[in-house]
Amino acid sequence: MPNAPAPGPGGTMTFPLDDLPDGAVLRSVTAAPAEVAGRMGLRVQLTEAVTRDGVPGVDYIDMPTFVLLPVRFETGAIEVDVFSRLRPDAPDYALGFAGIVFHVTDDGDRFESVYLRPLNGLKESPAPPRDARALQYYAFPDWKFDRLRDEYPNGRYEAGADIGPGEWNRLRVEVDGIRVSAFVNGIPVLEVEAKPVCASGAIGLWVDIGTDACFSRLVVEHG
Repeated sequence: MPNAPAPGPGGTMTFPLDDLPDGAVLRSVTAAPAEVAGRMGLRVQLTEAVTRDGVPGVDYIDMPTFVLLPVRFETGAIEVDVFSRLRPDAPDYALGFAGIVFHVTDDGDRFESVYLRPLNGLKESPAPPRDARALQYYAFPDWKFDRLRDEYPNGRYEAGADIGPGEWNRLRVEVDGIRVSAFVNGIPVLEVEAKPVCASGAIGLWVDIGTDACFSRLVVEHG
């Protein structure tokens, strides 16, 4: 089947992402194959309508803006290469937000996410506290980044990472019950007690305002 995931050992599934996978659903984003920095991947951005007319906190900023993929996930690991940079029309608070969503409910309105903020990466030498905010966990709709930051001012749900914009980074998220661990380029950067929305659900590729992202070689390892 064209654009179908390749099965692997132990229930592992690999999506090359050199085209939109069969059965994928777009939520407030566009997605098309593209060659970026010498690699083929799936280029994902918010739609022009959302970018132009959307309302912060309603249409974007930790909202359901993703490519939903035809695979269910409970525990295990999700790993993908992410290339992220700013669009020319990005607002001044945009940081290249791009990552993954998982445990997406059937209606698409509840999910968990781990995403990168490359412009907060250590390669950009950001001032504190931004230097500890290159990666974020959140759970929609109740636990977006601002509430997590307010209720956990120690930065429990975000972390620094040695990344920057305009480069490929390997993001890996491991889920074991309510424990979520995140790795960037093989280095562990975050481990948290999740704010689970459901025991299992779909996965997807997530972007936010001002982001021009590309995703390549998604691997799903079922626990």
